[in-house]
Amino acid sequence: MGPMLRSLTILFADLSDAANRNHEALRQAKQEMNESRRQIQTLTCEVDGLKGTNEALLRQMRDLEDQYGAEVGSYQETVARLEQEIHHMKEEMARHLREYQDLLNVKMALDIEIATYRKLLEGEESRIAVPVQSMASFSIKTAVSEPDPSAESHTRKTVLIKTIETQDGEVVTESRKEQRAEIEK
Repeated sequence: MGPMLRSLTILFADLSDAANRNHEALRQAKQEMNESRRQIQTLTCEVDGLKGTNEALLRQMRDLEDQYGAEVGSYQETVARLEQEIHHMKEEMARHLREYQDLLNVKMALDIEIATYRKLLEGEESRIAVPVQSMASFSIKTAVSEPDPSAESHTRKTVLIKTIETQDGEVVTESRKEQRAEIEK
């Protein structure tokens, strides 16, 4: 047995050592592989959890968008309704202004008529107080409205001026004069 057996024994010992080292390396590699699998499983669970959270946030965002979209639609309807009310109020104000202008025109015509009657009364009083030989002259203005069928926003008024001169209680001259005037409404 000599050198060959010794070489075989050394070789066998070297092979055993190598096998043990390889076995140890294999065991460490398996441990590292198991650790890596655990880490992969942990990361996969975290990714799945984050995906679920992301989906929940997306659903919540869509719900909020729907809710705010409905609120914006409601506000737009309110704004449109208020603008329509403003338009109607402006039209009503314009109508009231036209009616006020008409009433003002009627008031002015009535004021003129009242002043005319007052002058007539004063003239009549002075005629009675003054000797019969005096001469009196007075005018009457009457405003008459005529609707103009061709235009809705204009009113045509005719003013009638009647002048009567009297002497000793008798009519000396009498004249009539008509004037037409258009008044915008």
